[in-house]
Amino acid sequence: MEKIEHTTISTNGINMHVASIGSGPVILFLHGFPDLWYSWRHQLLSFAALGYRAIAPDLRGYGDSDAPPSLESYTILHIVGDLVGLLNSLGVDRVFLVGHDWGAIVAWWLCMIRPDRVNALVNTSVAFNPRNPFVKPVDAFRALFGDDYYICRFQEPGEIEEDFAQMDTKKLINRFFTSRNPRPPCIPKTLGFRGLPDPPPLPAWLTEEDVSFYADKFNQKGFTGGLNYYRALNLSWEVTAPWAGLQIKVPVKFIVGDLDITYNIPGTKEYIHEGGLKKHVPFLQEVVVMEGVGHFLQQEKPDEVTDHIYGFFKKFSTL
Repeated sequence: MEKIEHTTISTNGINMHVASIGSGPVILFLHGFPDLWYSWRHQLLSFAALGYRAIAPDLRGYGDSDAPPSLESYTILHIVGDLVGLLNSLGVDRVFLVGHDWGAIVAWWLCMIRPDRVNALVNTSVAFNPRNPFVKPVDAFRALFGDDYYICRFQEPGEIEEDFAQMDTKKLINRFFTSRNPRPPCIPKTLGFRGLPDPPPLPAWLTEEDVSFYADKFNQKGFTGGLNYYRALNLSWEVTAPWAGLQIKVPVKFIVGDLDITYNIPGTKEYIHEGGLKKHVPFLQEVVVMEGVGHFLQQEKPDEVTDHIYGFFKKFSTL
């Protein structure tokens, strides 16, 4: 880990912290919530050893990157703009791209808006969902799962932060990372995250040192930046209208754990396996479902995920 370099890049009006290691073709790794560059620690080291330059930023609002105070500063266009600026600052023309959770959503949109900057994509956890021209995303989630659904609970500024503040941050991180319940997470206001049962003992793939790293960063930065991605969902829907109906036309491999809550949303499995995803991502080449694996698959099964990524990207080594 000490071989990983840490730099700060000015991009799109913010300062972005970037972890990187190695030399060769560039792989850009994008994290999700509640996460950091650190979620790709295993892959950074592995791909450097395989002859790649591996780069993982703290996205806007996270870790050692700037966190603008306004939720309107967290649309998908802001995040994609940050990454294009990052690549420009680094002098990188094209990358191999890997995303997870919110990072997967950002990766889909980077490929949608700037396919000229992406050689190929391995995306994990969150399948591409085309923009519904009639229903805003938060409204759709509320209609499907109710007001207690976690994305709906995240909408009111300050409310969930107050809930989180009443918990030990290490326990909260442990709870997020170790959940094995694939059902839609609904958290009644009367209960809150603080009222949920204590998380189980740490699994072998997540150490006390790992949890402390995350907890220290979120104690310093707070959770508001990451939560603002959810709060800007409807605004992102509004500003992405010009791209409605476009396909994602880069080579893609998609990986998901069968215990991931995203994979168990009603209709998702059929959408992925029965041609729906392929309709919108025509260059989708592989879909991998990892059995017995939860949401944070790149940490839970780092070697397997690395092998899946490497096996796909080496097909395009001439790029």
